[in-house]
Amino acid sequence: MNKTILILKQEYFKRVKKKSFIILTLLVPLLFVGMFALIILLSVNNDKQERTIAVFDESALFLGELEQDEYTKFHFIPKEEYSELKSDLKNSEFYALLYIPENIYSAGTAQLISAKQVPIELTEKIQRRLSQFIEKDKRQKVIDEAGIPDLDDRLAATQTSVKLNTLKISETGEATQSSSEVAFIASYAMGFIIYFFVFMYGSMVMRSVMEEKKNRIVEVIISSVKPFQLMAGKIIGTALVGLTQVAIWVVVGMIVLTAMQSFFTPESAQQMGQSLMESRQSMGPAMNQDAAQSQVTAALEMVGNLNLGLILFTFVFYFLAGYLMYSSLLGAVGAAVDNDEDSQQMVLPITFPLIISIMLLFPIARNPEGPVAFWGSMIPFTSPVAMLARIPYGIPTWELLLSMFLLLLATLGAIWVAAKIYKTGLLMYGKKVNIKELIKWLRYKS
Repeated sequence: MNKTILILKQEYFKRVKKKSFIILTLLVPLLFVGMFALIILLSVNNDKQERTIAVFDESALFLGELEQDEYTKFHFIPKEEYSELKSDLKNSEFYALLYIPENIYSAGTAQLISAKQVPIELTEKIQRRLSQFIEKDKRQKVIDEAGIPDLDDRLAATQTSVKLNTLKISETGEATQSSSEVAFIASYAMGFIIYFFVFMYGSMVMRSVMEEKKNRIVEVIISSVKPFQLMAGKIIGTALVGLTQVAIWVVVGMIVLTAMQSFFTPESAQQMGQSLMESRQSMGPAMNQDAAQSQVTAALEMVGNLNLGLILFTFVFYFLAGYLMYSSLLGAVGAAVDNDEDSQQMVLPITFPLIISIMLLFPIARNPEGPVAFWGSMIPFTSPVAMLARIPYGIPTWELLLSMFLLLLATLGAIWVAAKIYKTGLLMYGKKVNIKELIKWLRYKS
């Protein structure tokens, strides 16, 4: 046990004292914030390429009626130019050719012809404008047939935008303000962070074992330390490095959150709200002052209303259990192979479920109670990411306990398998290892 602790300390302090550890600890939170800010920025009006669309309107209904903006222009052409332009669109000045058939009202289908693949945002924009015009024209015909004056304006005045505030009822019956957007961001962030940690620190263990095996240092170490002690020291030491980073981020995050809550007093929130009103006047109808004042503090309140204690506990548990499971298997890969090429072939089957779990993040965030979310959070190889993505939405206690139990069983099984492979493969050189060979190693008696 003392030897395991010595290896643990050596692995821990070797990594913590590196400049890369300090840089990652400082930069990773900023990188995550920047990444999500960039995603939001790119998702809002990111298509700013100027395009001119040639339009042949066989129905003669849309001439001058297609709304243009700063970047998308519509140029109507006569029938004589249509065939010529269609056959030589690539060499023309137009980005695409829009054909509106004569029976557009009944068929409900138009054609957009282009020399290259049209972006989905442009397709949706044109579909929306055609649909809006047809809807408006049909409504006007109904109004004309009804013979009611000013009916169009009266109908337009009835259009109302409704904002839905969500409240969450706790087990004690207390209602607290919640937000689907905040839960979605927390869900996606938690799942991605756990994937990042498990993959990064598990790979560290594998590279460390491979390096010592390649340099023959392990032959010296193994003369005084049992293989399992060496594996346990490396895995636990690296896990403590990860927990140290998480602890630093949690402390800094709590300090920042407390500071923001104390900084955004009602007076400062009022000033912020007035600034928001001024900045949004050019984008649409101005918000009323009370709504603007509450926006800043409401976001902080909704973050605080998340079950932060449960989130922190489950994060630590799923990080440790998921890390122990994957790092044990990756450490066994490092002990079994001699070169990087062989390791890549064996790493993919192990990490593939982890990659699948990242692909499940979006469907889980959209429907955290669906079958995809349930089974993803129950299967041990995907549950470290999938369950963390469900936690912000609140889940039944029995599902959480069952998921934790299954993950613990899988982790213990992975450690047993890894220990058998590690012990046999650590001192084996020059032999091509395959699945059949690994199964043979598992049958060896200790």
